[in-house]
Amino acid sequence: MGLAMGIIYKASEVPNFAQGDMAMISTYIAFVIITVHGYPFWVAFAGSLVFAFLLGAFFEFVFIRRAKEPNILSLIIITLGFQMVLYGIAGWKFGSDQRRISMPFSDTETFEFGGIVISELGLATVVIAIVLMGILWWFLSFTRMGVAMKATQQNQMAARINGIPTNRIMSLSFGISAVVGAIAGLFVAPVTTLDPNMMWDPLMKGFAAAVLGGFANLPGIVIGGYLLGITENMFGYYISLEFKSVVALIIIVLVLWFRPSGLFSKHYTRKV
Repeated sequence: MGLAMGIIYKASEVPNFAQGDMAMISTYIAFVIITVHGYPFWVAFAGSLVFAFLLGAFFEFVFIRRAKEPNILSLIIITLGFQMVLYGIAGWKFGSDQRRISMPFSDTETFEFGGIVISELGLATVVIAIVLMGILWWFLSFTRMGVAMKATQQNQMAARINGIPTNRIMSLSFGISAVVGAIAGLFVAPVTTLDPNMMWDPLMKGFAAAVLGGFANLPGIVIGGYLLGITENMFGYYISLEFKSVVALIIIVLVLWFRPSGLFSKHYTRKV
């Protein structure tokens, strides 16, 4: 989820708070493909990602691009509004019942590495997060489209003057971000349950990871996510499990107070 929010920020400098519910809806699509139509998981996985990309591009084209004289605050409010729309649609269409989605990775089978025990699903999640980070880093650093995304984030007007189709880049950014978020949703659902509220906590933790690592630094976001997970579990073990979920909020406040750009991003000051 942190990676998904970081991609949007790289293109628009706007944190997309609808990211969690976009992932939730995409996970429901996979659930329907598996349970209603009887297709195997990997077909549902691919179908969910295609839907997520179209949903992200639709959101940018219909809501973000049509905003009149937008500023950062108004765009954030638009993302919050879209989040509530998706949450209402999920509640109306699927109800509040908690469901399970089958995965080819087991949550009970475990591996042990030097005294560290991790489930098969947990290991797959770690590996896929690292692979995604590598793919996105390569895409943003060594492809023309990735460089165009960076240019669009830095200055849309200058990018447009230099021939970059900024509107198309924004739609692509929202689509890719939605795909990454959908992957997160598909790996969260087997651990918790599939319901309209399933991505609220991952969204908050993804946002905290992005703030900690630096929104503009994708490897930093992943490292921030791992640091957050370690800190949460140590807090729950040594202090109290009841306040474990507070750690993400504390990290957001502390990082924004002492180092707004995050641990792994440089802080730039505007000069006239």
